[in-house]
Amino acid sequence: MPAYIVRKLFYGILVLWGVATLVFFLFTIVPGDPVRMMLGQRADEKDVQAIREELGLNQSVGKQYLDYLNDLSFISFYKIKGEDAPQLASNQNRISTGLKIMTIGETAVVLKTPYLRYSYQSKRPVGTILSEAFPNTLILAFVSITFAFIIGVLLGVLTAIVNSNFLNRLTLFVTTIGMSLPSFFAAILIAWLLGFVLHDVTGLEMTGSLFSVDDYGNGSYLDLKNLILPALTLGLRPLAVITELTRTTLLDVMSMDYIRTAKAKGLKKWRVIGVHALRNAMTPVVTAVSGWFASLLAGAVFVEYVFDWKGIGVVIVDALDKFDFPVIMGAVLLIGVMLIVINIIVDIIYGVLDPRVRVR
Repeated sequence: MPAYIVRKLFYGILVLWGVATLVFFLFTIVPGDPVRMMLGQRADEKDVQAIREELGLNQSVGKQYLDYLNDLSFISFYKIKGEDAPQLASNQNRISTGLKIMTIGETAVVLKTPYLRYSYQSKRPVGTILSEAFPNTLILAFVSITFAFIIGVLLGVLTAIVNSNFLNRLTLFVTTIGMSLPSFFAAILIAWLLGFVLHDVTGLEMTGSLFSVDDYGNGSYLDLKNLILPALTLGLRPLAVITELTRTTLLDVMSMDYIRTAKAKGLKKWRVIGVHALRNAMTPVVTAVSGWFASLLAGAVFVEYVFDWKGIGVVIVDALDKFDFPVIMGAVLLIGVMLIVINIIVDIIYGVLDPRVRVR
């Protein structure tokens, strides 16, 4: 088992390295000068060169790539002596955020959290920007997948045990629409219908985040009703998948020998379904839920933007609009890390539950 866990962690690190490499070259070899974006097109040339040197943009692409990986690493190496004054000052700021382990000549070895640099526009650390936005995205994804799981399992069980052609066709129609409807279109449609047309009935707003600003100047307050529409929109697709998967697997389980034996013993129908059949039918459903939860963290971008939900999605769109590359790179890496971590956890759980998986 330890070897299996180490192997999965190693594969996860390789995937993360690939994501970091792709992100770096995608946003480094692009038209435009990030320093000019920061200072403006009329900035003094000396200021431009000083900032380029501080950010390391005057180095070759290969050197910039190694510096980027060095910033992302938990153990980093930074020069503390030399002739490049702007770069040394920047290194001192990075060293101050971690723990200096030792000094080797002119280089300090530092133990730190990954350094995502700072925003070109707001001059704030990217890590701070993402740490403020990510909890909102996490809450939205969790509520969405919880809603999809509960409603999807109930609908799946209902359609499996109730032999009704009308109900089966209606469920098939709804699940097909849910799986095929793009999230951004569903978000616009739901916001318009429930937040505008039926606003007097629902009391919901078209846009809003977890916290709303008080109209009387008393700061902000928790506004949970703003969570309903984006969570409903984001949960539609996993709801459709979970409903159909629950129905299919439950019907398969209900045809097995041990279920017929339980019925022959005179057990009540609800006990056969709830205690024996449903428990075994939930394995593929739980697998789907874990995968969808990871996908929701990445797929919430358009939904958050439509509903103005202050999460990672709004941060990414705003950064794209302003060519704020460090923020975009940090957000993509964060989403990649979450996907990798969740997949590793699921793989380890599989290995615990089914030893046959460990030999693959």
